[in-house]
Amino acid sequence: MNHNPKLPNNELSTIYPLDHSESIKVYETKSDVDIWNAFNSGDEIAFNYIYRMYVTVLFKYGCQMCKDKYHVQDCIQNVFIDLRRKRGQLNEVQNTKAYLFKILYRELIRKSNKSKEEVHQYPEKIGKNFFIEFSQETKLIQQEIQQEKIEIIKIAINKLTCRQRQAILLLYKEGMTYTEISIAMDFSEVKSARKVIYRALATMKTLLQTKSENEV
Repeated sequence: MNHNPKLPNNELSTIYPLDHSESIKVYETKSDVDIWNAFNSGDEIAFNYIYRMYVTVLFKYGCQMCKDKYHVQDCIQNVFIDLRRKRGQLNEVQNTKAYLFKILYRELIRKSNKSKEEVHQYPEKIGKNFFIEFSQETKLIQQEIQQEKIEIIKIAINKLTCRQRQAILLLYKEGMTYTEISIAMDFSEVKSARKVIYRALATMKTLLQTKSENEV
């Protein structure tokens, strides 16, 4: 996704008042809370910074759940339009990335109910559309498996529930903490995120052990 997409909606026309390097100079050393509060107070530079910092990662994350890239783009635009409309009334956000992941997921669900896209209200029904891309940079591959076992890991991951796959993606590919995962997945407690991940890893371990035993 282009870092400078042409957005037809006039409400987003002020997203680009500055070159991105200028907004980085202003906010790169500030905390998520400070940046969010500045945006919520009406600072266009802060809004510009948030959009440019997260639009690409949001697009990649959305495409893990929905194959229609244009649908994902529309949902991302809706998210930022809605945030901009509500500024001044938003609650404080401790972790911007996790919060944006959560509201994008909600928007994908909301839009899917109208457009009948292959994302459903109940996360366990997302099924085959929720996949995980593998690359040399993925921590899961770098730290825990050898290159020749990638295909086996893919098969094991695909046998997890959708919610478990989502948690594994956030933990290993996005590098989120359990607290951040609980925000992104809209859990009320951090222990819920831990439970989903522990069960996912236990299931994968069992599947991999069974696979290894069958190959002996």
